[in-house]
Amino acid sequence: MFGFFNNKIFDKGFLPEYEGHKIYYQQVGNPQGEVVLNFHGGPGGSCKTSHAEYFNLKKQRVIMFDQRGCNRSESEDITALNDTRRLIKDAKRLLEYLNINEPVIVSGVSWGSTLALLFAEKYPELTKQICVFSVFLARKEDRDWMLKQSGLFYPDLLEEIYRQSEGENPYTHYAKKIFSDDLGSIQTALKYMVQYEYLLGSTNAAFNDVRIDNAAINSARISLYYAANRYFLEDNEILKNINKIKDIPTLIVHNRLDMCCPLQGAWELYRSMNNAQIEIIADLGHGGKKLKASARKHF
Repeated sequence: MFGFFNNKIFDKGFLPEYEGHKIYYQQVGNPQGEVVLNFHGGPGGSCKTSHAEYFNLKKQRVIMFDQRGCNRSESEDITALNDTRRLIKDAKRLLEYLNINEPVIVSGVSWGSTLALLFAEKYPELTKQICVFSVFLARKEDRDWMLKQSGLFYPDLLEEIYRQSEGENPYTHYAKKIFSDDLGSIQTALKYMVQYEYLLGSTNAAFNDVRIDNAAINSARISLYYAANRYFLEDNEILKNINKIKDIPTLIVHNRLDMCCPLQGAWELYRSMNNAQIEIIADLGHGGKKLKASARKHF
């Protein structure tokens, strides 16, 4: 099925331990191809070979890694010295470790798009192109969408989330629950705050229970830890610093009916840049095959 993509891993390993974290990385595509540095979504997700399918893997070499505390990356404490600035530094360290000195394409989906844009703003000299999909800018209005405006569609669920939070910010409230030792509290955090975000991003409006295993708990802990800390960013940080990257060629691809990351954020990013193109896909949901196929056409 995936023969055209050649999305098999040709190299994998760990960065040397730094600040208590060993970062897992892998490479897929053409080892001699154009370099793409890809950031996975989340926070709390992990890199997968399928993430490389936004690109032409006959021509491109896609480098990806599990962010601190995520999946195959190793640490004794998943949140210790774990913040957005350090994730960007890890990406830079990975390029150095692989002896990549020339500017690269930086890419990402959802939270990965946040990191790709931040990497470009931190290291514009290392960025020759930006490719972002299902854009998430991690601004106050993006958090408000999740905790306020989305109630236009799920008023019952959002009301229950606030009722349980007892006047506390829901992200803060559920972050405490997910880090507790009580399985019931963990289950509640997974069922409501984590499942609610997933629900918005899917095309299935049914609110179902979620699986509970160590991987799901670990992912949720990272996700709520970052959300409770406002993603360790100044508000609207990306657009405030857009002058640093506004002339870098940028591709933006977004589903029109993305209920997790509304199109408005991607559109504002596009309008703030001088050398960007945007493709709006007539699809619903957060990501999907149509998004990948549309992205690949550009490579």
